[in-house]
Amino acid sequence: MKKLLSVLVILCLGMALFAQGGELFAAKKKYRIATVVKVSNIAWFDRMSEGVKKFAKDSGYDAFQVGPSKADAAIQVQLIEDLIAQKVDAICVVPFSQEALEPVLKKAMKKGIVVISHEASSLKNVDYDIEAFDNAAYGIHFMEALAKKMGGQGEYAVFVGGLTSKSHNEWVDAAIKYQKEKYPNMKLVADKQESYDDQQQAYQKTRELLKTYPNLKGIQGSAMTDAPGAALAIEEMGLTGKVHVVGTSLVSVAGKYLKSGSADLIGFWDPADAGYAMNKLAVTILDGKRKTIKTGLNLGIPGYNNLKLKGKVLYGQAWIDATKENMNKYNF
Repeated sequence: MKKLLSVLVILCLGMALFAQGGELFAAKKKYRIATVVKVSNIAWFDRMSEGVKKFAKDSGYDAFQVGPSKADAAIQVQLIEDLIAQKVDAICVVPFSQEALEPVLKKAMKKGIVVISHEASSLKNVDYDIEAFDNAAYGIHFMEALAKKMGGQGEYAVFVGGLTSKSHNEWVDAAIKYQKEKYPNMKLVADKQESYDDQQQAYQKTRELLKTYPNLKGIQGSAMTDAPGAALAIEEMGLTGKVHVVGTSLVSVAGKYLKSGSADLIGFWDPADAGYAMNKLAVTILDGKRKTIKTGLNLGIPGYNNLKLKGKVLYGQAWIDATKENMNKYNF
């Protein structure tokens, strides 16, 4: 009888240890997380890649970034199809076209893949979208800066990376609405200019605008490449100080134009932090901690440490402004 009891005790202990080992193994599962960006090999998403790599190093997970060689929704769709076939655990995405990605992201979610987006506040087929800030407020602050430079009157134009780029359109739509309400003596010329996140396109379209509208006094850009492309055109045409430029960019790209005065103000958020935040949010869900995702969530990242949740969208407080006076504070 004693022998039987001893055997049973040993078996119970062994089963307990086995179960504990199984839990430890599960806790150490190496998630595979893909970040899919609008376009590769431009400074903005090169910087985002640094954040993704840092997350991989800090967490030990297989986190990596991919993107099309040009801003093209069809290529993004194919990249995501490939990742679904690879059975990744999570996909973090910055869409070029939200509409184009909805079906493939729905497919990913049906396969049990966690989906996190950025710059895509109206995407339906996501677990969560995470924004660096309130998009309308960001666009309005650019218009306020542009209006001050223009003396509250005159003609201006706006650029977006694409008419399908959700955040870009939210910025300029809010800015235009604000201008009409507060600065009625300013006038928007032409339709939204699409640059396709290409500095050469922004440069060429600015030259065309300046020839078509010789009284143009201001430009508000959205894609990281818009402000430097417009500023170069202004410099070449001898209009520095006469035509003002504000918009999203990075100091590493637009700094020389801030210094020369052909660009007045750039705003941005650190793409590295945004990449890190998306990946960390994905892991929060993969770890079964979805209930912690609510207003006040702290991801431990500057600007993402007191998030506000509205529906599926988390808003941070991560925007930064750079001018000629403070640009040297930023090394990216």
